Amino acid sequence: MQAEERQNRISDYLNKVEYASLEELAKHVDVSVSTVRRDLDLLEAGGTVRRTHGGARITEPDSDEFIFSHRDTHQLEEKEAMGRLCSEIVEPGQSIIMDAGTTVFHAARHLDVHKKPQIITNSLPIANHFASSNLVEVVVSGGVVYPRLGVLVGPAAVRAMEEMHADIAIMSAAGITSEGITNSHGLLIDIQHAMIRAAGKVVFCIDHTKFNRKSLNRLCGLDEVHTLITDAQAPAKLIAQIKQAGVNVQVAKVE
Repeated sequence: MQAEERQNRISDYLNKVEYASLEELAKHVDVSVSTVRRDLDLLEAGGTVRRTHGGARITEPDSDEFIFSHRDTHQLEEKEAMGRLCSEIVEPGQSIIMDAGTTVFHAARHLDVHKKPQIITNSLPIANHFASSNLVEVVVSGGVVYPRLGVLVGPAAVRAMEEMHADIAIMSAAGITSEGITNSHGLLIDIQHAMIRAAGKVVFCIDHTKFNRKSLNRLCGLDEVHTLITDAQAPAKLIAQIKQAGVNVQVAKVE
């Protein structure tokens, strides 16, 4: 593979995931980490990407790539299946923290409002989904709207979440390995930490494309996760390791 083609593939990949480690990029284009470093130096000099400690992120994502509705088109069938399965584990009358992930949004869509849940969220799309229901109480965190994602973040959002308690938290992430769960956005990490602390039970919805990925910020260890919901394409070896760590793994099947 020529250098120009390799750099285009790196840029395209970063446009899709926004952040990736050096090892992840090297595996994606099948070269050494040192070669990827040189490619990133050239891309950074051209203003395409920005180097970070241990990886790189895209400077300016493609138009609309990270708008919620466009991000939600990736792995759509898997997200629908995972959302259905996730909604089934919610008990009537429970209080539920729901973060701003697109898979979590699918769980919200499938949630039976007749269970009369109390929803606590920093996601404007989720809050809007339940806004017209007289069976669901919705608590929305304060904070600043994160550009293009429809998610509330910042100190005010974190403080609001720290004052909450919920029966269950339904969450998303950018990567999972045998060492734990990671996410790419520092501001999202802060409020997700508060969500984990506020919940009696923590459930993560993570599709197969996030397996064996390690993103920029560590979110939590597997010992803090009660249930992991994923799809049938998730690698069996890592699923076995996650189960050995005591996590209840449930696999959603596409209908």
